[in-house]
Amino acid sequence: MSRAALISFSLVAVPILASMPLLESPARAQSNPSSAQIIQSLKPAGDLLQGGTRGIRMANPGAVPRHATARHATHIAAASAAQSSPVAATAPSVSLSVEFATGSANLTPRAQRTLDELGKALTSDTLSQYRFRVEGHTDTVGTQQYNKALAEQRADTVARYLEGKFSVRSDRLDPVGMGEEGLLVPTPPNTPNERNRRVNVVNLGA
Repeated sequence: MSRAALISFSLVAVPILASMPLLESPARAQSNPSSAQIIQSLKPAGDLLQGGTRGIRMANPGAVPRHATARHATHIAAASAAQSSPVAATAPSVSLSVEFATGSANLTPRAQRTLDELGKALTSDTLSQYRFRVEGHTDTVGTQQYNKALAEQRADTVARYLEGKFSVRSDRLDPVGMGEEGLLVPTPPNTPNERNRRVNVVNLGA
């Protein structure tokens, strides 16, 4: 499952909806943070070069998949290196619900509203100097290979949306498809779980 679902940024910030559509309810519509709240979540509480104080990172993105584009290869390699460093281990992050069309990386109108808040946050004076990893996470419905590929597509869609609408420089964003790696809620295979379908946004420092 990948970007066509909910993104959990732990901006890490939005759950990715895998292949199952969600009904939008007033409660869900209010579930994602505002740009001001995202800024507070991603703002370093200390010097990121010394290690931040918010967010625990999980799972290594791993090797670059054979089907990865040149951009994916570059971003995944950078994310893998960052993940193994003390910076990524303690970096500020946020989780967001970014809803995609079922089984695709197409953003829904609700997802665009969520990403608009993220875009405002990333281009704010507080966060404009930092780089971010955008992690696509899925639940365990489907094969690991399918979920990895879908997560990569969705993470890349999020990055391209932020680049296109908010002119966030591509070198500030590292989209990575985590797939089933780093489940928020441990589940057996083929188990739908909305909390695992997310996109995490992690502050990687300046």
